[in-house]
Amino acid sequence: MSMTFWPQQKVLVTGGSGFLGTHLCRRLVESGAEVHATSRVERNQRERGLRWRQADLADIGEARRILSEIKPDIIYHLAGSVTAVPGKEFVLPTFHSLLTSTVNLLAAVTEIGCRRLILCGSLNEPQAQRGEATPSSPYAAAKWAASGYGRMFQALYGTPVVILRTYMTYGPFQDTGKLIPSVILSLQEGRHPKLSSGRWQADWIYVDDVIEGFLAAANRPNIEGCTLDLGSGTVISVRAIVEQLVAIMRPSVQPLFGTLPDSPLKPECSADVVDSEEKLGWRPATSLSTGLLKTVEWFSAQRNAVDV
Repeated sequence: MSMTFWPQQKVLVTGGSGFLGTHLCRRLVESGAEVHATSRVERNQRERGLRWRQADLADIGEARRILSEIKPDIIYHLAGSVTAVPGKEFVLPTFHSLLTSTVNLLAAVTEIGCRRLILCGSLNEPQAQRGEATPSSPYAAAKWAASGYGRMFQALYGTPVVILRTYMTYGPFQDTGKLIPSVILSLQEGRHPKLSSGRWQADWIYVDDVIEGFLAAANRPNIEGCTLDLGSGTVISVRAIVEQLVAIMRPSVQPLFGTLPDSPLKPECSADVVDSEEKLGWRPATSLSTGLLKTVEWFSAQRNAVDV
């Protein structure tokens, strides 16, 4: 992408304080874009060069107000609940924070306009090969429906929607309740990580590569209506991931596999990187070994900074 593109762009990132939002906002600021970000809690208005807006996009009035005031060229919609836990207590929170917010944003963009709206999909969305597909959690159902609405708005109303389906993203700043950070922290503290069988396989992708895919999607021509995968193209088991972390860290304790139950219905699929390269001009550049090493080093640096 031309170095002159971003300084001319006004960008809105919903959910700018989350894992992906934090990385994306930093890259956009570094690239010279005028970056506005939303959060459901009040934040420093000039934090890290961002212009923060407190907003809940589950309110259609809030969505319209934000777009009318900012008039963004590019919108990245990353806001919403990120838990894939199957408990029924997550049905309504994920419905409102993921699906309602997305439909509201789609409606507001269709009314007010922007150059491109980029929705963040998920590997948890069912991808039916044959017969009926069943979501594995309220989160998966809400993401699936949100992507469907995105494709519908583009097809029926010409809304400039692109959907980027992210796979198992990891790296610095990730929530410590997620698998890789939680294992790293447990091993650092001399605690045995308690895990499921570790048989589940997923497509793991380093966060910097995902952010490059998001940046590429802003100005790539003729991809409106497309759903494009951001992953490595290969599945690797949880056990193999944890074993690589152990090899990197050489801890005094070992993980305990099989102490937690396996999650039902979790999909095992890899990204279509061929399609993404063809339509988006993007491929992942960070190997799993390099990404895990960088992640361990970052969490170690954070721990050392606290200990000083």
